[in-house]
Amino acid sequence: MTASSKPILIVAAGKTLPGIRETEGDFDDWIAAGLGDALPHRRIDAQQEAAALPDPSELSAVVVSGSHAMVSHREPWSERLALWMRRCVEAQVPVLGICYGHQLLAHAFGGQVDDLPGGPEVGTHAVRLMPEARHDALFSGLPEQFPAQLVHYQSVLRLPQEAVLLARSALEPHQAFRVGGCGWGVQFHPEFSAQAMQAYVGHVNGPHDAAVSATPDAASLLGRFAAMVAARD
Repeated sequence: MTASSKPILIVAAGKTLPGIRETEGDFDDWIAAGLGDALPHRRIDAQQEAAALPDPSELSAVVVSGSHAMVSHREPWSERLALWMRRCVEAQVPVLGICYGHQLLAHAFGGQVDDLPGGPEVGTHAVRLMPEARHDALFSGLPEQFPAQLVHYQSVLRLPQEAVLLARSALEPHQAFRVGGCGWGVQFHPEFSAQAMQAYVGHVNGPHDAAVSATPDAASLLGRFAAMVAARD
């Protein structure tokens, strides 16, 4: 099997709200749409199939979704997934962790994850790239600051020792990082539409006029990841 015929595995670490799922689809659907058709996709439900995660050699890359679970609860399926994510990175299989996936990747490499001080970060917020992002294979070429969709109660309070910080926001000092050469974590949601974000704002904060907008630069990250993986062949 050539690298170009190996799939990107989309690991669903959780599901979105039922009301959103009925009309907009789910996390794995949005991720698949963002990745595009450069490489084939496979999907797996980590909470139901953590024991069936494939050997990293069978994959071209991995994307791990967000979840309503909490990394600090150390649920058995989550701990198995964390160990497997580390195996993938150590095998030089690119990994992109989103929100929960971002936190779990940090945990897998020895970082600390717990509740976000000051409460949840919800809505469309500015993400600012660090100087190290200018030469990063995934982030290079993005604007120094761009809006992104965010909804998280927990945070990477301490990065893994060998991690490279790539982005931050006003409330979250660790919006993106790279570890092990080919493992990326992003706290923000590149897969979220403005409609999905507005639904989460209403769910967390109740109806109000919070500013939610489209986030094309953040959304481009999934396509950039797929293109980067395809170019490795």
